[in-house]
Amino acid sequence: MVNAIDSALLKMQGITKTFPGVRALIDVDLTLGHGEVLALLGENGAGKSTLIKVLSGAHQPDSGSVSVNGEAVEIRQPADAERYGIAVIYQEFNLIPALSVTDNVFLGNERCKRRLVVDRTVQNQLVTNLLEKIGVDLDPDRLVKDLTVAQQQTVEIVKALSRNASILVMDEPSAALSHKEVDRMCATVDELREQGMGIIYISHRLDEIDRLADRVSILRDGCHIATMSAKDVERDELIELMVGRKLENEFPERRVEVGEPRLTVDNLRQSNRSEPVSFEIRRGEVVGLTGLVGAGRTELARVLFGADPHVDGKLSLDGKPLRLKDPREAIAAGICLLTEDRKEQGLILGLSVRENFGLPNLDQFNRAGLLRQGEERAAFEKYVDKFNIRVPHSEQRAGYLSGGNQQKVVLAKWLFRNTEVLLFDEPTRGIDVGAKFEIYQLINELAAAGKAILMISSELPEVIGMSDRILVMREGAIEGEITDMKSVTQEAILSLAMGEG
Repeated sequence: MVNAIDSALLKMQGITKTFPGVRALIDVDLTLGHGEVLALLGENGAGKSTLIKVLSGAHQPDSGSVSVNGEAVEIRQPADAERYGIAVIYQEFNLIPALSVTDNVFLGNERCKRRLVVDRTVQNQLVTNLLEKIGVDLDPDRLVKDLTVAQQQTVEIVKALSRNASILVMDEPSAALSHKEVDRMCATVDELREQGMGIIYISHRLDEIDRLADRVSILRDGCHIATMSAKDVERDELIELMVGRKLENEFPERRVEVGEPRLTVDNLRQSNRSEPVSFEIRRGEVVGLTGLVGAGRTELARVLFGADPHVDGKLSLDGKPLRLKDPREAIAAGICLLTEDRKEQGLILGLSVRENFGLPNLDQFNRAGLLRQGEERAAFEKYVDKFNIRVPHSEQRAGYLSGGNQQKVVLAKWLFRNTEVLLFDEPTRGIDVGAKFEIYQLINELAAAGKAILMISSELPEVIGMSDRILVMREGAIEGEITDMKSVTQEAILSLAMGEG
């Protein structure tokens, strides 16, 4: 790899950006070399997204400069960024599902014959060549709506290559990928690096940083804290630099005496073709549920929450039969679901955090048909203090909060109802390491209070670090149970998940 400082592909110097009441970036520097993967790290709200939006032309900095290949450039709009070879792949892909791979790649950049007729043969061949360049086999004529998330990500990469991008920004690229898909993505990143592309890689998953990064650059509270060689820094030091304090352990210790069964699932079948599922969650216990993408974990959680029906089997709560026709009955029984997609299913982003907190609790604040907003606000503010929710006031829109604080708002609204069984579906997805630790502490506190917790997660270190027992799903069934938490390995879990255990 060429030294990034000696031969800089990209330099951002003294970048400052202020929004009303908020200094998002303060004199930030960033340097990227040819053929380098630079990991950009920091907690949610550290300034990573703002810095990337400055680079992409979505925001204009108050001060500072940008140069590409040693030449000063002005990026006033996204078209300028594209002209200078800068491409950004966001978590939410910019693709049209009803169009083919090729049509998405060349949308707005079509290759035409005479009389402005699109030359589909040439476009398909170019896409095929670019796919071969990164070692991916994908039909250019397939519709994007029929592709997996990993394949859609490949389309975004090919789109960037078709526009001759030399600088690629990847924002949380593995958030919705399976383990095998992450491996394929890492191989693609390695291939792009070998071809001389400079890549800014944003992720909260430190395993991927260890795997991919040449250097790491850390932001905190809008400031550049440090940039260093990835091989010269330990994980604990990275975490401390990101959060500004020392975390003794990635997962907080918990000593809880597990009690009697609370939720019992007996031969539950989601459909006539599915295998029966049986397990129980005890008082004070955190049961981890994992498996490959498509194993049926979220589907099972939805059945336990009454959101989807089941054809056979029995549920019981504290020894009493439980019949759930819909989520309302589950909520009344003391069961809540923190959904995998909190932005789409857990919150209404356009409403205030107070209103989101109050939605499942309107009966608690209703007096003679009138909503007592003062009582609602006071109840919510107790959880702001209890959960350390970072929000300026209770009328702040939920969409403006970081992922970790959004998750705390969702948790607060359920716990106000004295929920006894909590179903966490990917509780820390897209959340930075500092906020993760706080969520883990809350889970441990809930277990200590006697709650029964089912924690669904694709992150195997999280499953191992937080669970009392682990259930591994495969093709809608429980493939195996792991109770020896002292010697469990990720390999053992994956072996069960793939049916090789």
